Amino acid sequence: MNGPVTGGMSTPPPTRRSVLPPMSRSTLPPMTNNGMAPGGCMGSPRPPLPGQGLRRPNAPHLGGNRPTTGRMNNKKPGLNLAQLGLAPKPEQTPFANFSKYVDPSGKLNFAGKAIIHADGVDFSNGSSFTIKMDDLKLLEELGKGQYGTVQKVYHRVTNVVMAMKEIRLELDETKLHQILMELDILHKSTSDYIVEFYGAFFIESCVYYCMEYMDVGSLDKVYGSGVPEDVLAKITTSMVKGLKFLKDELSIIHRDVKPTNVLVNSKGQVKLCDFGVSGQLDRSLAKTNIGCQSYMAPERIRAANTYTVSSDVWSLGLSLVEMAGGKYPYKYDNMFAQLKAIVDEEPPTLPDHFSEESRDFIAACLHKDAEKRPTYAQLLEHPFIQKYKDVDVDMAKWANEAHAARLAAKQ
Repeated sequence: MNGPVTGGMSTPPPTRRSVLPPMSRSTLPPMTNNGMAPGGCMGSPRPPLPGQGLRRPNAPHLGGNRPTTGRMNNKKPGLNLAQLGLAPKPEQTPFANFSKYVDPSGKLNFAGKAIIHADGVDFSNGSSFTIKMDDLKLLEELGKGQYGTVQKVYHRVTNVVMAMKEIRLELDETKLHQILMELDILHKSTSDYIVEFYGAFFIESCVYYCMEYMDVGSLDKVYGSGVPEDVLAKITTSMVKGLKFLKDELSIIHRDVKPTNVLVNSKGQVKLCDFGVSGQLDRSLAKTNIGCQSYMAPERIRAANTYTVSSDVWSLGLSLVEMAGGKYPYKYDNMFAQLKAIVDEEPPTLPDHFSEESRDFIAACLHKDAEKRPTYAQLLEHPFIQKYKDVDVDMAKWANEAHAARLAAKQ
């Protein structure tokens, strides 16, 4: 989702497995105290289960005995639709696709890769994360995205404040795939530059998963009029290391790199999030074109079905220019003109007061020829990164001051 996962008054433990101890299974929580309709998504009515309530009230009776009058009384009943081979096939019913994933016990099964239930999630690699709604106290809504909402919650068992993403299931294979993709990446990520994953659970028509609560928020909300060069260098380092981890360890391209999907906390830590549209690498090529159009690389706009690792490098460079200048660098009245500018015009640059090293770093990321953009390993060795590698930049101070400035501006 695009909305920021912000967070935290409490910081989760540094261990890479779930902080949550095993808990006994329980029945589906009523959740009436948390503003949730019993057995459904928060504040929403319970949807019908597969096979229930699908017959229209005035639908004709198509088979079996029924009263007849007149001359028809002495005739055999006519053939019904099923006998004629015209009956609707099961997969054509609204809940057919849904039933492939949700079994009668109420578990959400992703083709054996992950099983999500009311008490947690079990992955096929043996990893399990136990968490349930009864143990969570809803604190406040943090944001809304394309597919659901993000809530700030308190986990009573561990005294940890978390960010809980709620995703309402629909009869959409794409959404189900995105849920599995994000859960798969989060539970496998053992990187300081990826948000921590605490667990997930499923209640009827909603999937919930709990993540690290980043209390300052997403970078698009706190860069203000622009971040200074030393802070930009530290942000860049964290982003590159996070993207490099996804590629090297999980063979994943993020595909939606932008300031909205980069979070910061009051300690000054910077981490990537939102992996719903990430793609599995196929010889460094992801064969789908998903993500925010404003941060698309030129080659993605020209050929919609191609996406390489270097496309994320372009998105990285464009995001850094935005954070340094305090605004998105392309300004046009419509999306068509904006995309045309990305393809045809010279790439944007950093403000004049930035160093030559930083400007060269951006120029390398925003090279129009994708094959000439550097790899993540090369970016980490770039003079811009090396210049600030051993410099003690007070990221916590910057993060808290930026957060305070944002709050003051809202008042």
